[in-house]
Order: sequence, then structure tokens, then C-alpha cells
Amino acid sequence: MAEFGVAFANQLQPGDVVYLRGDLGVGKTTLARAIIRALGFEGRVKSPSYGLIESYPGSVIRAVHLDLYRLADPAEVPDLGIEAYLDESAVLLIEWPERGQGQLPPADWLIEIRDWPDPREAMTARELTVSRPSADPTRP
Repeated sequence: MAEFGVAFANQLQPGDVVYLRGDLGVGKTTLARAIIRALGFEGRVKSPSYGLIESYPGSVIRAVHLDLYRLADPAEVPDLGIEAYLDESAVLLIEWPERGQGQLPPADWLIEIRDWPDPREAMTARELTVSRPSADPTRP
């Protein structure tokens, strides 16, 4: 996850919205941490599970990490103040975007993570699928 996060961060542009989807414990927060560090933040990156949102000024791009797992209703999303971060051209990393359905900006990037049992070993690997659901054809 860490290596992929660094490589993926190089693709991001200010204003990008990244949806991180996957089951509980599959590595969404680990991936978000790697991306945030790759964008230049050097401090402690904590999970926004209880506060729902954390902002990290990076040397490259500001990263805003949202974890909507504990969101009771999508109608609560406007209270988070996401628009302010969009105005700053920050990168938004949104875990559990389905919990904010209809209230979130559209994704520029969708990363889906799932467990992939490796029959050769007594461990589980991760499979990542990256897509551009609302990609602007003028952007790389």
C-alpha cells in the first residue's frame, strides 16, 4: 500500500477527489496515509474515524482525509465544510464515500481495494482497482 500510495500521489493534481472503497480493515487508511506523506506532510497522520475529517498541509498539495464510516446520514456531509477545501484546491481522500451518497463532489479517482486470497501462501494479498469515473479528457 505504501509503495502504491507514493506512486499514485504523483498522479494527483490540486482539486482532485479520490474515493477509497473497500471493506473494513482492507487498507484504505493505510493507503491514505501513504498518499498524504507522499504529498509532503511530515507529521503524524491519524485516522479521521472519530472526527470524520483531518487536513494536512503538504509541501506539494494539501490533503484532506475524510472517513465517513461513522456518518449517520448523508445529509450530515454539508456540515463538514468540504467546500472550503475544494476552494483551496486540496486533494480530498474520502473513505466510505457511499455513506455520503448524493452529498459529495464527484470522484476524479476511484480506488477499490479488496482482499485477494493467495492460494500459494497462508496470507491474503490486496487487489487495487483504479478508475477515473468523472475524468476530464483534457487532463492527463
